[in-house]
Amino acid sequence: MSLFEQLTEDMKHALKAGEKEKLSTIRLLRGYIKNESIDKRKELTLEEEIAVLTSAAKKRKESIQAYGDAGRDDLVTKESAELAVIQSYLPQPLSSQEIEEIVDSAISNVNATSLQDLGKVMPVAIKMAAGRADGKEINAIVRKKLGA
Repeated sequence: MSLFEQLTEDMKHALKAGEKEKLSTIRLLRGYIKNESIDKRKELTLEEEIAVLTSAAKKRKESIQAYGDAGRDDLVTKESAELAVIQSYLPQPLSSQEIEEIVDSAISNVNATSLQDLGKVMPVAIKMAAGRADGKEINAIVRKKLGA
């Protein structure tokens, strides 16, 4: 079952259960996936669907930070609720140790030796993480390992 189909089923359950917040978020996510599918003119793969949801989660995290800085607790609460729903559809994030193992593997794959090889290591590491780790965290670990 694709992520889009799962969202459709969960949308029906949320509608029947009267869960308005969850329902609106699921509808939004379905729209994101459908728009991306239209843009690419093909059905999305599971990886592409996850990438769409990861992007939506990243936007929510940035919004939470911005609204928190502005003192808008009402909007922080709303964005946090949406983020929780989005994260329930994403695969479990990798631990720091797992990310370090991926970075070590990526560094050895491209034979990186210094920080100048960051541009070679990052795409490999991000692909290996498959959307289960934040790019900033991967970047920090790569910099730490190549800078040492």
